[in-house]
Amino acid sequence: MRVTQGCFSFLPDLTDEQITRQVQYCLEKGFAVNIEFTDDPHPRNTYWEMWGLPMFDLADAAGVMRELADCRRVYGDRYIRISGFDASHGWESVRISFIVNRPANEPGFRLDRQESVGRNLRYATRSYAAQRPEGDRYQSG
Repeated sequence: MRVTQGCFSFLPDLTDEQITRQVQYCLEKGFAVNIEFTDDPHPRNTYWEMWGLPMFDLADAAGVMRELADCRRVYGDRYIRISGFDASHGWESVRISFIVNRPANEPGFRLDRQESVGRNLRYATRSYAAQRPEGDRYQSG
């Protein structure tokens, strides 16, 4: 199963050249660019770990790509995403967010269905990866 979150998630993985073009677009729009990573991509897990601080006042995507390369070296077995934040309205709003790195194996999610009072149904999404301890979720074996 392929996790589909953010822009471009239904497309094949972006190449570094395509990522660079998207980052450059963000910088030209004046967005602050941020790199985040996680090993729990549950749809309600919106707070991923930050790789450094958001990058303000950059003019060239090369700086972001260097940080992405460093993040991939350390957390290449996890999900990594880039987000662009727009502050033109006086507060930071996410304008673009896309996954730039995935683990080799994406175990997917299980949908649990529970019947309750009055024949109501309740659903819960559980990540198969989250059954393993944090930091050990995408190791083989």
